[in-house]
Amino acid sequence: MKTYNKFYINGQWLSPVNEQFREVVNPATNQICARTVMASKKEVNLAVAAAKAAFPQWSQTSAQYRSDLINSIADEMQQRSEELSEVITMTMGCPLNLSLEIQVQGAIDAFRSYAQHAFLMEEIDEKNGIIISKEAAGVCALISPWNYPLSQLVGKIAPALAAGCTMVVKPAEQTPLQDFIMAEIFAKVGLPAGVFNLIPGVGTEIGPIMCSHADVDMISFTGSTRAGIKVSESASPSVKRVCLELGGKSPLIITEDADFSAAVRYGVEDVMINTGQTCNALTRMLVPQSRYKEAVLIAKAVAEENVVGDPLDNNVSMGPMSSMGQRDTVLNYIQQGINEGARLVTGGIELPETITTGAYVRPTIFADVDNNMSIAREEIFGPVLCLIPYQDINQAIDIANDTVFGLSSAVYAADTASALNIARRIRSGQCYIQGAYFNTNAPFGGYKQSGNGREWGEEGLMEYVEIKTVIAP
Repeated sequence: MKTYNKFYINGQWLSPVNEQFREVVNPATNQICARTVMASKKEVNLAVAAAKAAFPQWSQTSAQYRSDLINSIADEMQQRSEELSEVITMTMGCPLNLSLEIQVQGAIDAFRSYAQHAFLMEEIDEKNGIIISKEAAGVCALISPWNYPLSQLVGKIAPALAAGCTMVVKPAEQTPLQDFIMAEIFAKVGLPAGVFNLIPGVGTEIGPIMCSHADVDMISFTGSTRAGIKVSESASPSVKRVCLELGGKSPLIITEDADFSAAVRYGVEDVMINTGQTCNALTRMLVPQSRYKEAVLIAKAVAEENVVGDPLDNNVSMGPMSSMGQRDTVLNYIQQGINEGARLVTGGIELPETITTGAYVRPTIFADVDNNMSIAREEIFGPVLCLIPYQDINQAIDIANDTVFGLSSAVYAADTASALNIARRIRSGQCYIQGAYFNTNAPFGGYKQSGNGREWGEEGLMEYVEIKTVIAP
């Protein structure tokens, strides 16, 4: 068991003012795998002061300088990719044979893409005596989740670095280890002191301090809608910029003339990846009544193909939930679905066969779900899929939009043109058509209670940018 007993603040590894540690638990074994120091208000203030002091010089560096540093960081991440995969598997349970591809390599590639995006900061739009330029937003408080801990970290720090912002970073308490590796990488490549500051801590304790701090200019938070509301409340008195990527209950509309076998398989696999712990998972599958029985049979067969077990086993496709607490939350929802009258097709509340310990949940399919049921309206954040029948495409779109969320969606139709026509009628920030997958070059973010602002791509950079207008006579 490794102990991380220092913070990374102002380019140095600093001991805590008052020693307070938190145990990190491996959800597959329910055993302690690491200990990390926890920040208090004093460390928050030190980190913010360091970021504030570093900002004037860092924000004036050239795009080429920041681009070169970003590439150097990506190179070091690549060198340590296996280590990054291992700590993510150990702390949140993603199978090791999937962790490199799903959790790490995409994050590295996305990080590198911001080396080119840095040059957008030097573009100037000049016309009719109006000069419009871009400037770094300032000191950023970045708060990451536990489900894709490296990817979500990269989605914040990469555009912040490219824009010329400085930052104070708090990882999720359950999955902080990759952030320590990133701090080591920043130190090795020579990122100027104070640009990146790492303060792991309990979100409910130091989150409000970070979000309300007078010297923080911008906040980026990924997590639940309930927590996002609290972030906004803490930030509002000082009118900070806030970017929120929150919950989802995303629909997949499958049309009657779609390739049904491919479409249903696509939807089930989308939900089951990462043990269902994906904010944009397509957890409501909307199927025409005329082919509903067929869809249920296909969904059951695909779900039962999953091998649930030890994430270090190469044959395993689904590991545990991220924690025993998250497991209990998901099992409570499954029981609630049963109580509400949904038909349990496969899965349920029992431990998977041959498993006696750990935060495991069976891949679960519910049929005969009404969109008013809690399992269809609330984010479960586990391997649970609801199949909902519809009579015609207008009803399918009404059901898809009948949610407080609007993070993602999907359409599988006979052809791309037909799918696109339906996609344009769904109220969500993203829509995947004809079996498409997440792409870090595409802006990502939600409508309604799924948040505001965008991450990834050029639009993700703009969250860290202030627009300066100079008007000449």
